[in-house]
Amino acid sequence: MKRGCLTSAVLAGVVMANVVLAAEVEPGFVSLMDGKTFNGWRKSVENPDSWTIEDGAFVARGPRSHLFYEGDGRPFKNFHLKVEVMTEPGSNGGIYFHTRYQERDWPRGGFESQVNCTHSDWIKTGSLYGIVNIGHAFSQDRKWWTQEIIVEGRTITVKVDGVTVLQYVEPEGAQPGRPFERKLGEGTFALQAHDPNSVVRYRNIRVKRLD
Repeated sequence: MKRGCLTSAVLAGVVMANVVLAAEVEPGFVSLMDGKTFNGWRKSVENPDSWTIEDGAFVARGPRSHLFYEGDGRPFKNFHLKVEVMTEPGSNGGIYFHTRYQERDWPRGGFESQVNCTHSDWIKTGSLYGIVNIGHAFSQDRKWWTQEIIVEGRTITVKVDGVTVLQYVEPEGAQPGRPFERKLGEGTFALQAHDPNSVVRYRNIRVKRLD
């Protein structure tokens, strides 16, 4: 075999090995974004221009707006979600789950997993907003971190870079709150653009159904 052909064969083998390894690392996970378009996602009517795509990430930069996952329309109940996140200093954002599309305002359905390293709001990254509030940030501005949300039955677990920051067990007989329900059920995911001074990036969003 000629040297050029041998080199090509070796490179091809390395690429295939990497693909197989990636598949083995996260079996069962499915990507929810392609890094190039908003396919499968729907912006709120409120301030849709707050959302752009840069370097494979959804970027929230501007007045309040939310980006909802629609995909195939199947709701999520029990799942393991992973999102890579990065904030600029003083920024606030959020990852919603068990929610539903809403044209305006803060989403009423489901829960918000807070994204906040240094914003003035004392409730920091990983908090289950309004339910389990954490005053210490397990993340840092201008550094990518992986935020995981796991829902199994009545238990919600949130991890930041592999560290479990909270585990919440919903009490039996819990009823939806008002105006924010904060009640387990089923629904979709949403990302938050919080305010004009916040810049938050979300990328490599993937999920594994646990039903």
